[in-house]
Amino acid sequence: MPLRLRHALLIIVAVVVTATCVRLGLWQLDRLQGRREINAMLDARGALPPVDVRAPSPDALLYRYVTATGTYDAASEIVLSGRSFQGVAGNHVLTPLVLDDTTAVLVDRGWVPLDIASPPITGAAAAPGGGVTVGGLALPADADSMAPSSPAPSVVTRIDVGVADLPYDLLPVYVLLTQQDPAQASGVPAPVPPPVPDEGPHLSYALQWFAFATIAIVGCGVLLRRDRRRPAE
Repeated sequence: MPLRLRHALLIIVAVVVTATCVRLGLWQLDRLQGRREINAMLDARGALPPVDVRAPSPDALLYRYVTATGTYDAASEIVLSGRSFQGVAGNHVLTPLVLDDTTAVLVDRGWVPLDIASPPITGAAAAPGGGVTVGGLALPADADSMAPSSPAPSVVTRIDVGVADLPYDLLPVYVLLTQQDPAQASGVPAPVPPPVPDEGPHLSYALQWFAFATIAIVGCGVLLRRDRRRPAE
């Protein structure tokens, strides 16, 4: 292959690789900026004063601290399986809190050991009877199947506010419990801390793409210089 043609092809490849890597790096920076904006929104909502969970707009509740007063429906309790806490495997307990005759909100009462896996939960981890007031973070459910013909499951792997065979409608959010009155005397279920926003791996990915672009440029220069030195040698 003629030397000039070889050099032209080498430069074209280097330019294409560099441009692609730079574009991917900028895309990761855009995603990082989007994540930071979302985190700022979450922090702002979390800093707002608590509101009643029966606010007119459910969307306005997301990622805000809420309060609710009602009665736990322990007979309709659900176990959210496969959840660890402080490095220990276990489950979460989801209990509907009935607010009135037609409405309830699903409350994640916290983590329990693996041996507590069949609802309704009894013993020291049982939901308190009578009226109860809860406070917690309103979070979006994992799903809303809205399947009225299906029986309500007792063990699930994701939070679904469309579970069937309940005599009331569940709000489209669930409450991650942070406080309860009366409190759980046994300490179990253990309240789970709210998720901590993070920036993800976007910055490291961007730096990697920019590093690849630099390698392409440097590598191209080294090869061109080596080819130019060969005739002189």
